Amino acid sequence: MLVGSVVPVGVVVVEGAIGAPDVPIATDERALVCGAVSRRQREFAAGRRCAHRALAALGMDLSVIGSGPRREPLWPAGVVGSITHSDAYVAAAVAGGRAYAGLGIDVECRRPPLESMLETVCVPSEQAWCLAGDSPSQRLRLVFSAKESVFKAVYPATGDWLGFHDLELIFAGHTFTVHSGRWSGVTGAHQAVDDLQATAAWLPALCR
Repeated sequence: MLVGSVVPVGVVVVEGAIGAPDVPIATDERALVCGAVSRRQREFAAGRRCAHRALAALGMDLSVIGSGPRREPLWPAGVVGSITHSDAYVAAAVAGGRAYAGLGIDVECRRPPLESMLETVCVPSEQAWCLAGDSPSQRLRLVFSAKESVFKAVYPATGDWLGFHDLELIFAGHTFTVHSGRWSGVTGAHQAVDDLQATAAWLPALCR
């Protein structure tokens, strides 16, 4: 498992392939992306199928998983979760809200390079960390993905819409933490497999 290797204990992950044969999603879910391009519709459907299977594993599935104002999935009461997709890969992760106040996952393709986004994505300390590595582009993509996961964990739990420079991340091995600001101490993990970079971030329940 890719995302399954970076989430904490108690999180249910279901992974899949975009476009793989599967049962159709609910009409009310299809309506949420009815005006989108076909690729977006396929990504959305694959993500919802994974999400339904993950919720079923918790014994808390819904007939329809709606979308919020920022297109975030609307989970059942007492559940936190996240959906991600990249290229042909898709995953959903869910957990009970008693353990976690927020949960975010992200997967990014490790190509093409992102050097032009260094100052957009990174605060100065992160820029220095990226440039000090053997592959600055891959480090930059990791920072981008990790911040996406933090955003996905924080926004549904708090309503705080964060920019890239609202966070400073510190990386150690296969883990990272938010180093400064209101969300200092939020933790996460990362793993790269082939051309995909996976990250996850989570808020303990006491942060709610």
